[in-house]
Amino acid sequence: MTSLDAALRPRLPSPLQEVADDRFARHGVRLLLKRDDLIHPELIGNKWRKLAPNLEAAAGRPLVTFGGAYSNHLRATAAAGRLLGVPTVGVVRGDELADRPLNPSLARCAADGMRLHFVDRSTYRRKTEPETLAAILRAAGAEDARVVPEGGSNAAAVRGCTALGEELRGHADVVAVACGTGGTLAGLAAGLDPGQRAVGVPVLKGGFLAQDIRTLQQRTFGGPRGDWSLDDRFHCGGYARTTPALHAFADDFEDRHGLPVERLYVAKLLHGLLTLTEEGVFARGTAVAAVVTGAPFTV
Repeated sequence: MTSLDAALRPRLPSPLQEVADDRFARHGVRLLLKRDDLIHPELIGNKWRKLAPNLEAAAGRPLVTFGGAYSNHLRATAAAGRLLGVPTVGVVRGDELADRPLNPSLARCAADGMRLHFVDRSTYRRKTEPETLAAILRAAGAEDARVVPEGGSNAAAVRGCTALGEELRGHADVVAVACGTGGTLAGLAAGLDPGQRAVGVPVLKGGFLAQDIRTLQQRTFGGPRGDWSLDDRFHCGGYARTTPALHAFADDFEDRHGLPVERLYVAKLLHGLLTLTEEGVFARGTAVAAVVTGAPFTV
């Protein structure tokens, strides 16, 4: 047990539960839910797995990270800072937001003690360039902070997510996860046994994620790890985009199984898995585990 585990008492390994769903069963597919949403009430799902190694590495130094106006990652980082007494700075995309009332997500960050620093969108796009990053840190007064990238996906986070794959060894043939920046899938695939495979469902459009995951694995492990693939048909037009059909699917899943379904990641994942099942992608007898990476946001 690490000092962070002792302080925050995460529920690990997270529960794995099978759900009886006739839409999967008629195709001979077993659906299991890996309940990472139950790891910690405020550091939910893959946010714990990705943030914990970075918090350990920070060793009490301030944390600075990046996100949009509705970033789950910013909220989780702010909550971690409050719980551990670690100063946090959130660099927010869109300087026009500085003059507006904070939305519920950013208001939660501020209430948890995160100092918000707004930057224009052009600068934000260049935030990984060394000179631009240095200028942002100077302006934010965070030059001594540990920098965690947008979405939390760096080598430390990828290593943290290997435990997710290890927890699922021997329990499923296919493990599926919704993907934002790709760090969870990169680590998950590395932690699985040979013979298991991972499927990622991107929630952004653009077709760039496969290369990002390969880069993350190269930086973390020195090369590719695990059997993984992406299916980018289920993003509903991009991040934070949804459709009436997706909401109807999520409402129906909640009614069937009594599980609140987060819309921006989890609903897209589950809808994607049902589509793949109905297309016959999974052979009869396949056990598919869906990683529940988040819960609906409440203020």
